[in-house]
Amino acid sequence: MTSTEYEPRFVVFCCNWCSYAGADLAGVSRLQLPANLRVIRVMCSSRVKPEWIIKALRSGLDGVLILGCHPGECHYQEGNYYTRRRVAILKKFLEYLGIEPQRVKLNWVSASEGAKFAELVSEMTNELRELGPNLLFAREAREREQEPIK
Repeated sequence: MTSTEYEPRFVVFCCNWCSYAGADLAGVSRLQLPANLRVIRVMCSSRVKPEWIIKALRSGLDGVLILGCHPGECHYQEGNYYTRRRVAILKKFLEYLGIEPQRVKLNWVSASEGAKFAELVSEMTNELRELGPNLLFAREAREREQEPIK
């Protein structure tokens, strides 16, 4: 890879019961995964706060992928329904802020779907590559990185 090639960086929030197990299955199955993602385990997809997503984008990441249990299979009964509503509203807010709503994705992955996890993160990488870098907060993120620690 040359230094001119853009590699998007993004975070994946995975629910503890299904999606994280799917990510683990993808890893132990040695499926090809992009190196430009970070997985964060949460107890339920409904625990992902909109502020976290905005903070991730403000800190210079190019996208956020939220993965939860399939609808109707949530270990906390209705958690993924709340997440679906919250993400729909958040996307409208991001558009208002001037951030492409396509930078945030929500999907469902069960514990036995390691291949689906690998496919989703690869798709996310390709879609973010097409969108290009998250420039809205890029200058602000660079300035924060260069500030001395107090």
